Amino acid sequence: MGFVKEFREFAFKGNVLDLAVGVIIGGAFGKIVSSLVEDVITPLLLNPALKAAGAENISKLSWNGVTYGNFLSAVISFLCIAMVLFWIIKGANKIIKKEEAAPAGPTEDQKLLMEIRDLLKQK
Repeated sequence: MGFVKEFREFAFKGNVLDLAVGVIIGGAFGKIVSSLVEDVITPLLLNPALKAAGAENISKLSWNGVTYGNFLSAVISFLCIAMVLFWIIKGANKIIKKEEAAPAGPTEDQKLLMEIRDLLKQK
């Protein structure tokens, strides 16, 4: 098998394409969460704390010369991403459980075995 054919089979398998789409969507989602943290959550929740600490923005926060503002921003971003993923997985699990909860009727083999059992009981 030629190199090009092998590569084509590898590159266009469903799993590889699904992974690529997931990585791209994940990158875009990360940017959305970063913007949410930097532009919405930080100003709403942390502005009073930033003013009390004498910092203009979160990246300026420091303690004894150690700037920890960017780290704090990364922690908040992580927690937001983790929470959203938790909600997504929780919702997906509910859907999966609903599908599993629907009991399947007996298969043809099971029906046949039940008929044989009933006939044997009659004898």
